[in-house]
Amino acid sequence: MRLDKLLGHTGWGTRKELKELCKSGQVTINGDICRDSGRKVDPQEDVVSVGGQVVSYEEYIYLMLYKPAGVVSATEDNVSKTVIDLLPRQYQGSRLFPVGRLDKDTTGLLLLTNDGTWAHGITSPKKHRAKHYQAVVEGHIPADLGERFASGIVLDDGLHCLPAEARQTGDHTIAVVVEEGKFHQVKRMCAAVGLTVTKLHRSSIGQVALDERLQPGEFRPLTEDERNSLSL
Repeated sequence: MRLDKLLGHTGWGTRKELKELCKSGQVTINGDICRDSGRKVDPQEDVVSVGGQVVSYEEYIYLMLYKPAGVVSATEDNVSKTVIDLLPRQYQGSRLFPVGRLDKDTTGLLLLTNDGTWAHGITSPKKHRAKHYQAVVEGHIPADLGERFASGIVLDDGLHCLPAEARQTGDHTIAVVVEEGKFHQVKRMCAAVGLTVTKLHRSSIGQVALDERLQPGEFRPLTEDERNSLSL
């Protein structure tokens, strides 16, 4: 692998910036100064450092993010802050993207990766991965809420949703479990039974639950068990 590709992947700058970084003598390979940003390195064998800081390279990255309200589930946006903007420099060159999406005002568990095959396995409708949400709603919660969701809600545009789960958890709160991820799906399903969602939070995808230690905007790498559970 070219040195500049490795450094770019780990967030050290653009190719032009990395060329200057090397020329300045700040980059070493196995302790020796390297001024050639095009030099080939082995990420598994060579120790690359920038300004004395060892560069840690991972080809594929898998993160759990506590998405806060007000940011969009996208890699870039001309108006709003994105979930990628929440990450430190070391991840900025890794081509991470959100696995699926949460609405701008929705909070909770969002997965980020640069592994397209793994991501497709999670978002594929064939996998029927359960996604758990908690919603604050306005309106009268119908007594037959669970039965109506279980029978398959029909949205206002005629779309038939797969059977889902819903139950009342408080005077103005409900828990919803869906296996799809269509546009505004939970909000639209609630609207179909006369409810307006004012707050929505996703707590889990499949067997992976949002880490309770994370605060909005914080993230951590997935464990191997978590990653593998989403690959099944």
